[in-house]
Parts: sequence; C-alpha cells; structure tokens
Amino acid sequence: MANSLNIWRHLAFAIGLTAGMATGPHALAQTAPKATLKPFETDEAFRAFVKKTLPPIPARKSRERSADSDASVSPPPPPPAPSAAPQSVTVSGTKSESITNTQEQGVDEGGIVKNFGDYLVILRRGRLFTVSVADRSLTPIDHINAFPPGVDGSGSWYDEMLIAGNRVIVVGYSYSRGGTEVNRFRIDNRGRLSFEDAYHLRSNDYYSSRNYASRLIGNRLIMYTPLYLPYEVTTNDSFGWLPAVREWRGRNEQDGFKPMLDGRRVYLPPNWTDPERSDIAALHTVVNCDLGAQRVACEATSILGPRGRNFYVSANAVYVWVSQFGRAVEGRRAQAGMLYRLPLDGSAPSAIGVRGSPTDQFSFREDWSEGRLNVLVRAQGGGDAMWNPEFKSGAVALLQVRLSDFGDGSDLAPREDYRGLPSPGEGYYGFQNRFVGNYVLYGGGNSWGRPKDQGSTLYAAAVRGRSVVELPLTHGIDRIEVMGRDAVVIGADSRDLHFQAVTLQEAWQPKLGSRYTLPGATQGETRSHAFYFKPEPSPGDPDAGLLGLPVARPARPAYKQLLENSAAIIFLERAAGQFNPLGELGAQDEGVRDDGCEASCVDWYGNARPIFMQGRIFALMGYELVEVTRARGAIRETRRITFAPGTR
Repeated sequence: MANSLNIWRHLAFAIGLTAGMATGPHALAQTAPKATLKPFETDEAFRAFVKKTLPPIPARKSRERSADSDASVSPPPPPPAPSAAPQSVTVSGTKSESITNTQEQGVDEGGIVKNFGDYLVILRRGRLFTVSVADRSLTPIDHINAFPPGVDGSGSWYDEMLIAGNRVIVVGYSYSRGGTEVNRFRIDNRGRLSFEDAYHLRSNDYYSSRNYASRLIGNRLIMYTPLYLPYEVTTNDSFGWLPAVREWRGRNEQDGFKPMLDGRRVYLPPNWTDPERSDIAALHTVVNCDLGAQRVACEATSILGPRGRNFYVSANAVYVWVSQFGRAVEGRRAQAGMLYRLPLDGSAPSAIGVRGSPTDQFSFREDWSEGRLNVLVRAQGGGDAMWNPEFKSGAVALLQVRLSDFGDGSDLAPREDYRGLPSPGEGYYGFQNRFVGNYVLYGGGNSWGRPKDQGSTLYAAAVRGRSVVELPLTHGIDRIEVMGRDAVVIGADSRDLHFQAVTLQEAWQPKLGSRYTLPGATQGETRSHAFYFKPEPSPGDPDAGLLGLPVARPARPAYKQLLENSAAIIFLERAAGQFNPLGELGAQDEGVRDDGCEASCVDWYGNARPIFMQGRIFALMGYELVEVTRARGAIRETRRITFAPGTR
C-alpha cells in the first residue's frame, strides 16, 4: 500500500494543475474548516463501538439489481396521484477530448464511451470495443471482455469506464463475488486492447439511477462505495467484512484481501457516538486509487452514518451527505443528517449537521472562490442509492453553508443558512434540479413513468440574491442541462417532446427563450451523459452551439430504456437564440443478431450517446456508430458501421 498522505498530496497537485484552484491566504481563510473530525484512536476502539451498536431497524431488505436480462427491470411504480466545456488532455503523445457531459470541469465521470486519440472506446454489454475514426473513417478495431480472463462474468454489472493515460478502467459490481471491481486494460496506439489486471473491493452495490460511482482527476480514481453494517456482530467477530482490496486472480475464495483502512481512518462526529440515540447503519467509504502505478494502490477514508447517502465531487473535495430514509426510527426522534467534506489535498475530513435531503449530485455546487457550498434540499428523501432520487417530496430549501463553518459535526447548520423556496405541485413525482450560472433551476417531471398531459412550473432561484422566478411550462421537466451561459429544459407531455431554452444572462431576469417540439417522441434515456451541448460561440453569437439527445418513438415510459434501444438521436442547432432542427439519425434493426452476451446484459447506464469530437459529429446507438456532416442547416449521414461481436 502506498502512503495515504502521499497519494492525496499527489492528487492535490493534479487538481491544482487542471482546475487552477486558488491558494492565497484569503482563499484559505474562506475555505479552511473551523475544526476537523477525529478518527477513532485505535482499531480496537472502532471495533468496540461497532459491537455495541445495534441496527436501528429489524431488517434491511436488499435492493439488488436483477441478474436476469429478460426479467422485468422497471423501477417501482410512481406513488398514487395525491456542461462543463469540453477539454483536451495529452497522454503518451495522444491527444484526447472530453466527450462526456460532466458536472464539473476537470472531473471526469465513469461513462460508456470515451475518446483515446483517434479512437472511440465503448463499453457495451460486458465488453470493451474500439473504433478508429482516423482518416475520416469508421473502422472497428478490437473488442475484449470487460472482466478478467477465466472469470465468469454472469452476476456482475460492468457499468462505468474511464481512460487514464493509455489505460482503460472498467468499474463494475459483482453480486456473485460480492464487491466493486476495478479492471484495467491497456490500449495501444493502434487501438488494440489487452487485459492488464483487476482488483476487487469489498463493498455493497454503488448503483444509483442518476449518480455515477467513479470520478477521475488526472490518474486518480475517486470512488464512493457503501458498506452496510452486518445485522449483528458477535463477540469473536473478525471484522472480515470491512473495506479491503485484493488483486483478482480468477478465484472465488476470499483470500488475499488487504485492508484499505483500520479504525484510525474511520470518522464519526462526537454527537453520534451514542448508538442508542444515533442511526449508525452504514460505513460510507471514499476510495482513492493511483491508476498510474504498476500495481493499483488504493487508500480509503470511511465515515459512519445512516444508510441514505448523496455523493458529489468538486475539483477540491468529496462531499457525502448521509441521512435517514425520510422518517424517524420507531421510538426515536428524527435524527439530523450529516454533511461530510473530504478534501482532495489529503487533510482531515470535516462535517456539519444538516436537515432534509438532496435529490442527486446536481443538487450540489461548490463555489470555491466564495468559500461556500450550495445544496438544494427537500424535506423528505433518503439519498441517491438505487431508485431513491425518483422519490422526493416536501418543502424545498437552498442551503448555503460556508466552508469555514464545517467542523467536527457537533454543530447544526443554522436556520438562516436555509432559504425557503416554493415547492413544486404534486402532479409530478420526478424532481429535477441543476445549478446554472447564478441560478438553481428545479421542477417536476415524468421521471421513469409514462408522460402526462399536464403543465409544470420551472423555478429559477438566484444563488446570489433572493429572487425567485416562476416560469410556466406546458409539459413536464424531465431534464435540465447547461447550455453555455443558459439552460435547456427538456420534457414530454403525453404526445410530444419539448426543448425549452431558458435565458439566464446576469443582467436580466430569467425568461423562456426559443422552444422546439419533436412530435410523437420522448427522451430515449434519462442519464445526464445521454445529452451533450457543444458550444460554437462567435463574436456576433456567443451562445451558439449544437446539442444532441437520444429520443424514443412512439412516446414510451422512461423505464423501457433498460429493455429497448433508443429509436434515434436528434441534433439541434442553437443560433441567434433560436433552435433549428438539423435532423435525426435513426437506429437500424436490420441484421441485428444475438451478441452472445455473457455479463451486464441490461443497459443500466443506457446505450446511446451524441458525440462531438475532432470537429465531427457521431451518434452511438447500441452497436451502431454513425457519422454525419452538417451543411445548409441539416445533417447528412456519411458512414455507418456496426461493431457488434462477430460482424467483422
């Protein structure tokens, strides 16, 4: 194991290069916590605490993803009616572009398609594929299983991919082996893939219907993994369930694990040390791995708390908000949540007590230059695990906490740090939110259900200031995305899909801009990575650009994205403040064959993406990759390939 302080300091150096974070005395005064958390003094003290902690509820039901690819995979039904700008990096002499719609600049997120020089690398149904785009071509090059040779991939989900240097990293979760997997592959300058090594981290499933488990800063992999405490701990318990890592060699036995931490890396606020008055049900772990090392070196920091959690990574810190599932434990008063801050410079974590629950990662925004964290919260919720983001309710408030107010967790964020905001109506249960410029936008949409034929209200609350603008819409709010200096709200009614621009210039009150309606459609995927906006500013039109989104025809409930491919990807041009349709690229069903899927045979993270790279436009739809050219306000298909196994 590498020294943890060295790992975190190396990460801090990488962040300073990519994010240009302020380090002057004023910035340090604004961002330094007033106190920090203290870990358990010894491993024995931590184990003694766990042994005296009883589970807060008699049974904790599993929420495993179905391992059957043909089983019903729709989420729970709705309750009864009442971009960062693209960046370029150069690695090993190969220039690669960011083609992912990430939340924070300089912080990559695990996705299904990435760029490596003149190659697209695609993660699809348990396999990695490479396609060359060199010399204006589209040529399938290679494919390989996303799991180690000799391993049975069934019962595992390979969800997220990242590229660090000339390594491709696949992050997955195995129910059969019980833990998070980190598999490394080499990619050469010809696009050929080869397995390098694999690592198995003991954890519970990280899956969230909206969030991503992995982030990449430089060569540093940042992951969140939950570990729910056992139902009981016997007096002779060996604590073999604690976070640990081993190099995977294709064996199923549990030997070879090396602890990633002991009690001296586990933190708990002093006011949560009485298990009779606190809901301590999970060990929330943030893992930091050096992907550039010959053998992956991982360190972990864990925090104790309730099961509900939200995970957000800025360019400076990891934030974990832990809370109960919207109700008090029987016989006890509702426990306040806790917001933990784990700095990426390796300094000690800090915390502050909080009320309510964020919806997802987009409920957060750190304003480092102002020394403040903004979080949009609702009264009822239980974090972003599994399908929890789809079920939020109650009052809405904007929490604005100063980073210097973080401490050892003894203090509760004062009431004046919460600013009450209007609550959306009860007609929609899918809550969407996003910070864009000086505003946080939010409202209700269809989520995973069938689109409704009713209007909604988009709320735009100023982050600096007190104003709130209500903007009525004729459709639901299913997606809110950054579009340069402005935003775009995408949502469906019972018939059509609508793209609504929202103008957010600093000197003007937010207002609705151009709208484009796509008849007989809904969005094909709900994840943030399915959307992309490519800015094309000019002196006379600073807000111009292109956007793409998978769409489904006819309109369908969103949960069917797990079972069906998107019908097409639509491209729109924004010019002079107006949306102009460039056209659609449709998927072709002809020639579709059995791919012999062995693992990860449900598209939990979707299968379609618009791609803007090297001044070219592509559409990924399942196993199809299509390129188009743009001329005279329209797109024209120039080449189409399939990279499915057995088609070369």
